[in-house]
Amino acid sequence: MPELTAIMIAPDRDLAGLFAGTIRQTMAFQVSADLKSYPTRQALEVKLRQIRPDVVLLDVASDLNGACELIRWISASNEPALVVGLHWKDDPDAILKSLRAGASEFLHAPFEPASQREAISRIQRLRMPESSEPQAVGALVAFTSAKPGAGASTLAAQTAFALRKATGKRVLLADFDLLAGTVAFHLRLTHNQSLVEAMEYVSTGDVRLLSSLTVNCDGVDILPAPLAPWTSEIESDRLHAVLELVRGMYEWVVVDLPVVFEPISLMTLSDADAAFVVATPELPSLHLARKAVTTLQQLGFPTERFQLLINRTDRKSIAIPDIEKLFNCRVHSRFPRDVAALHRAVTLARPLDSESELGRSIDTLAGKLTVLCEERFRSQRDPKPALAGR
Repeated sequence: MPELTAIMIAPDRDLAGLFAGTIRQTMAFQVSADLKSYPTRQALEVKLRQIRPDVVLLDVASDLNGACELIRWISASNEPALVVGLHWKDDPDAILKSLRAGASEFLHAPFEPASQREAISRIQRLRMPESSEPQAVGALVAFTSAKPGAGASTLAAQTAFALRKATGKRVLLADFDLLAGTVAFHLRLTHNQSLVEAMEYVSTGDVRLLSSLTVNCDGVDILPAPLAPWTSEIESDRLHAVLELVRGMYEWVVVDLPVVFEPISLMTLSDADAAFVVATPELPSLHLARKAVTTLQQLGFPTERFQLLINRTDRKSIAIPDIEKLFNCRVHSRFPRDVAALHRAVTLARPLDSESELGRSIDTLAGKLTVLCEERFRSQRDPKPALAGR
C-alpha cells in the first residue's frame, strides 16, 4: 500500500505526469486529489479538511514565488501538512526558497525511486513524536597542518571515505579552508555552497537547509569551501552552532582545516573528539609542527587532545620515536609516500584503492577511529567523564 496520502498541486501537467508515472512504481504516495492550478486559500483549506493528507506535492517550477506563498500558508494553517516541492531540475534557488518557506522535502526529475524512498524516510521521522531520549551526537574528527602542502586535505578526504566504507554510517566531509580549500577541486565537484552559507542558515535550526548545502560523492556528503576566497572574520558562536547541528545529523563529521595557526582551526579543534596535526618528514615541516605543538599547549590544549600524523614517509625519513621525543607529543600514525596510488585517485576523482599501501594505512586509521565512535556512543548511553580525544 502507498505509504503517504497526498494532494498534488501541479499547473505543469507534464511534470505531474512524469511524477505520477514514478509513484505507480514506488507506491510512495497515494494521490487523493490532483489540482491542475494553484488553488485559492479557501479552496485549498476545504481540500485539506476533506482529505487530511500527509503531504502536499507542490509544483514549484511553474511559479516559484506563488508556490512559496502556498507553502507558507499550508505550514501555518489549522490543517497543516508537510509539503514536498517538485521541480524539473536540482535548482539551488528553488530548493532554498521552498525550504525557507517551510517545505519539508524537494524532489526533482527524473524522480528516481531511491530519492523518493529517502524522502519518505525523512518525512516519516518528521511525523513521529519526538523521543524523550537525548539525541546521539556524532564524532568530530579534525585534520590541520603545520605547513601548507603537508597533505592534510588528502588525509581528511580519504579518511572520510574510509569511515563510510568501514562503518556504513552517515559521514560529512567539510572543507573549512575558506581561503584555499581544495576538496571540491580534487573530487571535481561543482557545488557552490559552503560553510559561509551554513553559518547564515544555522540560526533557523532547520536541518533541511543544512542538507541542501551538501553534495554527495561516493556515499559521503561534502560541504565544500567557497568558490571565492572568504576573508571576513568567522563568528565563533555561529561556527560552533554549525558543528553542533551537523553532529546531530551525522555519525561522523570530518573537517579539513587550514594551517593550525588560523583562528578557524583553533576554534574547531576545541570541539574535536580527535584532532590531527599533519606534517611531513622534511625539516621545515617538522620545525613548524614543533611550533604548532608548542602553540597548542600554550593555549591550553592538553597533549592527549591532539596527535601528529607524519605524511609521505619512506625508509630514509626520521624515525617516529625520535620525532615523539623531540616534540613531546605522540605520533598517532605514519603514511607512506605512495605517488602512484594518489595520482590514480586524483585523476579518477575517487577514493584511494584499498590495495595500495597508502590506502591500507588510511583504512587502518579509520579502524582506530571507529573505536572512538563506539566509546562516544557508549558514553552517551551511560554518561561518564568526557572522552579525551584519542
